[in-house]
Amino acid sequence: MADNMYTPQNPVTQYPQPPFEHQQQSAPGDVHAMKPEPDHGETSYVGSGRLAGRKALVTGADSGIGRATAIAFAREGAGVALSYLAEEQSQAEEVAALVRDAGRTAVLLPGDLQVEQTNADIVEKTVAELGGLDILAIIAGVMPTVSSIDDFETETLDHVLKANIYPLFWLTKAASKHLKPGASIITTSSIQGFQPSPDLAEYAVSKAGIANWTRAMAQQLAERGIRVNGVAPGPVWTPLQPAFVPNEKIESFGSEAAYGRPGQAVELAPSFVFLASQESSYISGETIAVTGGTPIH
Repeated sequence: MADNMYTPQNPVTQYPQPPFEHQQQSAPGDVHAMKPEPDHGETSYVGSGRLAGRKALVTGADSGIGRATAIAFAREGAGVALSYLAEEQSQAEEVAALVRDAGRTAVLLPGDLQVEQTNADIVEKTVAELGGLDILAIIAGVMPTVSSIDDFETETLDHVLKANIYPLFWLTKAASKHLKPGASIITTSSIQGFQPSPDLAEYAVSKAGIANWTRAMAQQLAERGIRVNGVAPGPVWTPLQPAFVPNEKIESFGSEAAYGRPGQAVELAPSFVFLASQESSYISGETIAVTGGTPIH
């Protein structure tokens, strides 16, 4: 593993490959209990000021892709508001410390995004604490595994849609009055939204919906000069895995990727930075696949 993201190296062997130890956690999961512990860019992400002076709100910012994105945004010069569940407070405080170490303002926003009012509240608190809002990165989500339609429960589907889909509408509605031309909204789809696994039907449906919402909202907000894009990760080594994936699948997790390994959250962060920056000014309605070489259709 390189000391930083700019050192040339073989991406296939850059990070740990399966087999992994059996490990299970209760949701939402703890990054420090994972074996091996994920890389969110704590020491490896090096910024260059591409987002200087921007104000960002990142959901799911305590762990996984959200944690890596928050770190990257801060090191690129943005103030960052961190949205997370209350039970993830200690991990969120770690991220806040890293944001402040980068010389940026960190705002801690615990709350459940499945509650409509929480979405409005965190947007208003972000604007009040950071002095505005330029970047909305919607990353938080859940990933239940249901092996058979015989085991399907409406409660599970309601939970997935409330966690993965509803906040797209609630957050964007609350943020729209604050977003100015040049602002960016970034969603998080998945390879599952394009090539679903049979035991992730509920999750896959939500991720396909996110990709379609991204296309629709990009057209709706184009006249305001607000860009809407997404990132579609392949298998990524985050707490979602030990929290939702059975042990027998953890051992080989990521082996299906062309690289033969799962991605690390830090490998997703540059896509979010690019889509948040003015460098992507002529890109909207697009979803970037970050899948370790596996194409999406």
